[in-house]
Amino acid sequence: MFTDTDSRLTARQQELLEYLRSYQRTNGVMPSTRDIQRHFGFSSQTAAMSHLRALEKKGVIQRHAHKARAVVFPEDLDRAEIIDIPVFGQIPAGMAAADMVQHADRCISVDVNTLGIPRSAKSFALKVRGESMIGALIGDGDLVILEIREPRPRDIVAALIDGESTLKRYVVKDSQPFLQAENSEFPDLLPARELLIQGVMIGLIRHVRREN
Repeated sequence: MFTDTDSRLTARQQELLEYLRSYQRTNGVMPSTRDIQRHFGFSSQTAAMSHLRALEKKGVIQRHAHKARAVVFPEDLDRAEIIDIPVFGQIPAGMAAADMVQHADRCISVDVNTLGIPRSAKSFALKVRGESMIGALIGDGDLVILEIREPRPRDIVAALIDGESTLKRYVVKDSQPFLQAENSEFPDLLPARELLIQGVMIGLIRHVRREN
């Protein structure tokens, strides 16, 4: 096992290793070879690949051929059931799943077995604001984990309704879909123009509130 300051790394290799770790912590994914080229001022992406191969030979990273950004740290291979999920305050309209990590506020690492989340799910998380869903035991400051898929009636969803993002229960009555709060102080929301479902809730991470 090598450490981040292994004496067999050159100064440039050490800089690259630290960059990989920093980029992954900040963005939730590894940098592309173009990102590496741009950051270090390499003459080509081939030069960036050469430096990655050197780190691989010294055992501090592992790479998968023919897969973009497929770099892992050996110590992370034991995290087989851990996935990184992007966290948003709200989801911009029309954001593609492929762009979500780059535009996220941050990422959280979750155990898919503990939370019962399908490993194949295209998922993201939202931080809850307000008390409109307290009847479903979802409170202010909680994180809800959502899957990008079509909703079923009574699912809790993140939705864009007439340009505004919200977390509510998806209800269909007389073929008319609308959104329903889990708090009697909040009214039902019927779309005047559009209702776009951005994700269906599949998990919840509670925010522990301290007593004053």
